[in-house]
Amino acid sequence: MSAMRNSNWDRRTVLRAAMGLAAAGGLAACGGNNGRGGGSGSGKNLVQYFHAYGEQGTEQAIKRYAKAYKDANVSTQWITGENFESKLFSALLTDKAPDLFEFHPQIQLIRSGQVADLTDIIDPVKDDFNQADIASHTVDGKIYGVRMIDDPQFFFYRKSLLEKANVEVPQTLDELIEAAAKLTTDKVKGLFLGNELDPIARPLIWAAGADTLDEKNEIAYHTDGVREGLVKLRKLFTSGDLLLGAPTDFWDPSALNQGLTAIQWCGMWAMPAMQEALGDDLGIFPFPKVTDTGKPSVYNGGWSMFVNAKSKNVEAAKEYVKWLWIDQKEYQEDWSLSYGFHIPPRTSLAESADKLKSGLPAEGVKLFNEYGHFDNIGFTQAMLDAVEDVLGDCVRDNGDPEAALDKADGKVNRELKKLFG
Repeated sequence: MSAMRNSNWDRRTVLRAAMGLAAAGGLAACGGNNGRGGGSGSGKNLVQYFHAYGEQGTEQAIKRYAKAYKDANVSTQWITGENFESKLFSALLTDKAPDLFEFHPQIQLIRSGQVADLTDIIDPVKDDFNQADIASHTVDGKIYGVRMIDDPQFFFYRKSLLEKANVEVPQTLDELIEAAAKLTTDKVKGLFLGNELDPIARPLIWAAGADTLDEKNEIAYHTDGVREGLVKLRKLFTSGDLLLGAPTDFWDPSALNQGLTAIQWCGMWAMPAMQEALGDDLGIFPFPKVTDTGKPSVYNGGWSMFVNAKSKNVEAAKEYVKWLWIDQKEYQEDWSLSYGFHIPPRTSLAESADKLKSGLPAEGVKLFNEYGHFDNIGFTQAMLDAVEDVLGDCVRDNGDPEAALDKADGKVNRELKKLFG
């Protein structure tokens, strides 16, 4: 249930359309059938959009929950293939738009009036949610989405391979690079960071003691520490110790499970599949600190449920969201723990989740609590794309880090001006 589940996933399209939904106006809707079955106009037929999760049983689970709801007929568009996001945002521009959909907190969805204010249904239980999740969905005191799952990402490693190579768990980026060199053989690469390197863009920033934006919504990633990290990553990229062009990307555990690499960046969602393949020969650690002033970092991905503010059934959609993602704790627990491991955003559920209380899952929760960073609702996908392009410019292509960061600053500042003036 990661943010990246489809083998055809294209990171670059995540929110191109959302930067101005009108720009996508010429795109076709996502198929001719919106699942309404004709619809009665009574407000009792609802359509929800989900991307195709990779864990078996997820589609059946979502449809089972919907079937149990008695106050509306809820149908699910389970969107497979490439580019869930562009299909979602194309559909939002048409009369085939879903009434509710899963996505990530993004301020431009709020500024464009695309998502409904859900404060009234969340407020009574707000204290039982992880407060960082509440903060990441809040603008001007109003809450615009209900978090369904928290998905921490970190490094997974084969204990036996590290022991054989006499390698300690890396505590710094320098040690990670040294470990990758010692672990690389003619059959196994030392390290896998994903085919595009994109998933480590923000962890690198945080581990260098920086941030995406500061509390004034100004650039906070352009620092000496981040620049130092980029130079080190370029060294790693050219070392021959990095797995490049793997059959599946970082979100899939195959690279580690099949012995292509000794260490892999991935998400907690894949932990059960890794444990099934590797047993106890599995450990985890956060992105190690880049500089002396840095700190290890863990990115918390995940998904949230939003109501389409332009739907004709806003109140009915809100009632369904409240029923499923606030009232039905049994289903929320099932969604978090039965199809991969995720941390329930509800504090009461997280505290009672037995599957997360011991062993490696408990270690994952500890890393999440100690080093976790959440989405900044003001740091939009266009800004993230600009920062990820820095990795392409100076890690893949050996450009000058300072020039690459300056280029990103220009793009990010243009977006910030649009959003915050």
